[in-house]
Amino acid sequence: MNINTFEKLQLNEVKELIKNYCVSSLGKELIEKTNPSGNFNIVKRRLNENKEARKILENSNHIPLEGLFNINPIIEKVEKGMILEPNELISVEDFFRGCRKIKSFMRDKEFYSPKLSSYALNICECVNIEEEIKYCIKNNKVDSEASKELKKIRRSIEITEERIKERLNKFITSSANKKYIQEFIISKRDDRYVIPIKASYKNEVDGIVLDTSAKGTTVFIEPSSISKYSLELITLKSEESVEEYKILSYLTELIYEKIQNIKLNMEIISEYDMVFGKSKYSQANKAVTPKLNNNGYIKIVNGKHPLLTKNVVPLNFEVGKDYRNLIITGPNAGGKTVTLKTVGLLTLMTQCGFDICASEDTEISVFEKVFVDIGDNQSIENALSTFSSHIKNIADIMSRANNKTLVLFDEIGSGTEPNEGASLAIAILEEFYKMGCIIVASTHYGEIKKFATNHPHFENAGMMFDKDTLEPMYKLIIGRSEDSNALFISKKMGIKDKVLNKAKSYMSDKNYDFNLIGESKISMKPIEEEEVLKNLPNLEIGDKVKLLDYDDYGIVYKTIDKYNNVKILYKEEFVKVNIKRIELSLKAKDLYPVGYDLNSLFTSFEERKLEKDIARGSKKALKKIQKEIKNNR
Repeated sequence: MNINTFEKLQLNEVKELIKNYCVSSLGKELIEKTNPSGNFNIVKRRLNENKEARKILENSNHIPLEGLFNINPIIEKVEKGMILEPNELISVEDFFRGCRKIKSFMRDKEFYSPKLSSYALNICECVNIEEEIKYCIKNNKVDSEASKELKKIRRSIEITEERIKERLNKFITSSANKKYIQEFIISKRDDRYVIPIKASYKNEVDGIVLDTSAKGTTVFIEPSSISKYSLELITLKSEESVEEYKILSYLTELIYEKIQNIKLNMEIISEYDMVFGKSKYSQANKAVTPKLNNNGYIKIVNGKHPLLTKNVVPLNFEVGKDYRNLIITGPNAGGKTVTLKTVGLLTLMTQCGFDICASEDTEISVFEKVFVDIGDNQSIENALSTFSSHIKNIADIMSRANNKTLVLFDEIGSGTEPNEGASLAIAILEEFYKMGCIIVASTHYGEIKKFATNHPHFENAGMMFDKDTLEPMYKLIIGRSEDSNALFISKKMGIKDKVLNKAKSYMSDKNYDFNLIGESKISMKPIEEEEVLKNLPNLEIGDKVKLLDYDDYGIVYKTIDKYNNVKILYKEEFVKVNIKRIELSLKAKDLYPVGYDLNSLFTSFEERKLEKDIARGSKKALKKIQKEIKNNR
């Protein structure tokens, strides 16, 4: 089986639902790794475990799996020769304790879960290690009672620290030192005892400056009166660390000696967590353990897709006994694809060892391979069309299928010319039939329905459709085909009766009515220019118009030319605009008084001034004109 099958049938999403019922990451990781098995005996064992686990849940108030966390990172650390920290040792202790509890619990359940309880016999009880850790580690640190030497060292540390504090208290309470002290407290810097001294007096106090405050106003001095004891304390702390390391090394070595047993314990605990997680999912969703066979027979009674929640119509489905191949027909959005996915997903879940949502008399076959061709696999990257991508997928399935394969096809042969598509689909179905596969395919093609009707090992099935409410019933009826109901749905959606009648006639005789061309309202004559312009505004110089492209206004300077353009004064510039891109706002007669010189609208102040100068005989204006004439020659 391939990843495409798991993705299309949403197996990984179902796994996520089941993982929520596991207590630790051990069980979750095992469910994540679980894939459908094509081995009948493995699937049977997995399902039998579910039955036993459900019986235990029904007869027990509590499964003692708490505290059984994944200690694999800790074990890996031990294998690398690293020494465990106190908190890690506590995790190992908790794990050992949890193993003892689950072993004791499962031993008592032998009567109604013989297989699951037998796994507990292989759990190794490491009581001595558990007790050693408990004795040596307390409150996430090595306890003083872990060894005589450690107890002796820590007692010496306590005595030394008391002496240091005693001398420091004398220093603080001495009246001679009051003026030097910033704060009357004993502090610590780098695990050494100090007194906060005013920075201005740092040279007045006999001792070692170990630190300075952020503002520089305070220095932290270890007085010389305690230097001897401070050095002694450092030595004792070093001896303490060495002794703690010895104890941690000893405990780590004990774990290392049992590392294979611990790994086996983790495998068994993982199995228990997964099995009880599956059974809790089964209980919560009222799932059942289906019957099994190895001959391709699938019988689903009141089956439900586990990812559908609201008002799910149960599926009753059968294939592989009286007929080995089923062709499903019916309207769009009628449930054909959901049916295919439900059949495929319930089969994969069974082969993973998961219970399924169905009735007790449901029976599922174990297949070596399950393949699907569902949905649009169009690839832009590989430049494959929808049809090409489907055919490529089918070719790949054909090269890998055998006589223990379940194949699910959605809309087989679609995406191309219907006659070719139907013919190709039938040829593909025949080839998979000869290979011995169990086939479930959906289609709209009538030719495929006829093929299934006439073939002794094919059967039709239809998705029911309520013609009164125009809604699919999502109910599969085996033994009859259903129409796509395209014309009926079109009528309900408002398509004219004459259009539907034409469609019916074309379905029967393909005699297309080309006489309709004469009735068309579309004129094939060239449109005259006057017709184009007859509904456009009649513009005059000075009219205020709206320029549609600018969403602003301008003034008509020159009316329409032979190219249907109008010259407009817009923001002190003349622009040409097609008359179709103009709307009349106000006529010139409504804007200006009678006799108003419209040319003055388009003449600049300089031009008007020059005209006045020439009219009064200005020599300067005449020289300017002569100069312009000379420059233009």
